[in-house]
Amino acid sequence: MLSMSFLTALFWYCRRLYSFLAQLLKRWSNYLQRQLIRNLSVLPEVDLLGYSAREWKGETKQAKQMREAYEELFKSCHIKYLRQVRRDNYSVVRAVLFQIFSQGIPFPSWMKERDILKLPEKLLYSQGCNWIQQYSFGPERYTGPNAFGKLRKCMEALKTNWAEISATRDHEERGRMCNTLFSDESKEYKLYEAIKFIMLYEVVEAYEQIKSRDEPVHNLFSLLFARDSSSDPLSFMMNHLNSIGDSIGLDQVELFLLGYLLEVKIRVYRLHRFNTEEFKVNYPDEYRREWNEISLVTEDDRYYHIPLF
Repeated sequence: MLSMSFLTALFWYCRRLYSFLAQLLKRWSNYLQRQLIRNLSVLPEVDLLGYSAREWKGETKQAKQMREAYEELFKSCHIKYLRQVRRDNYSVVRAVLFQIFSQGIPFPSWMKERDILKLPEKLLYSQGCNWIQQYSFGPERYTGPNAFGKLRKCMEALKTNWAEISATRDHEERGRMCNTLFSDESKEYKLYEAIKFIMLYEVVEAYEQIKSRDEPVHNLFSLLFARDSSSDPLSFMMNHLNSIGDSIGLDQVELFLLGYLLEVKIRVYRLHRFNTEEFKVNYPDEYRREWNEISLVTEDDRYYHIPLF
């Protein structure tokens, strides 16, 4: 009898312990999942119309227009879901890079022919652009003699992560890799700063070609240099690039440049331009047939989200 009572008590205790550990593990798993979602800069997909109804309540003219624009995306563009992108001044660069990585889009053709790790060195030594030491790293606002070394680390991060993710054929595995990468703020910022520097490099190259009249350049560079604030590469860096990620995002001309250098057609649905010719815009407007296409949704030309068809 004593032996049976002991075994019964032991069995009951083990069941309670197992139940307690299972609940503890479940709570810990839920906590980690919440932390991961909180850190994600690109959130999981949500229903498009449900998002519209939550974000644009009320009967104001703007709210009605936004709901109508979202309904147009749903009915005519066959967009059913949306992935929200963190609202900061890297928003559009983040939304573009996330899609390039998650779709497994490879390096642009020019990047396969050149080692992007050598671009900072080339600008500094070969082309005499010693003013790149005034380059500023977004919200970090760092400038100084170590800018060259920091730029090289950013280029290494972009090249390594892009190569690794694009080489992964399994779509779900690529998604997991993207979620991990885009939940690490310090790694993310290196990618965005690398993209900014590549934009600067392309502007310097185009400026030199225009001066030497070696070969024609894309008309987007004529638009860029026509601005008083970016009449040459140095003013472009000081007045535009250095503030991206800190106090401003990309404007329309820089979106053209972004699509051009990454060799992707960026289709943007500009909801605040609903019922106008500027509702759907491609960046750049001239692109090659073989380029991949990615899509963005914006309500204000400042913050961008990712539509899912």
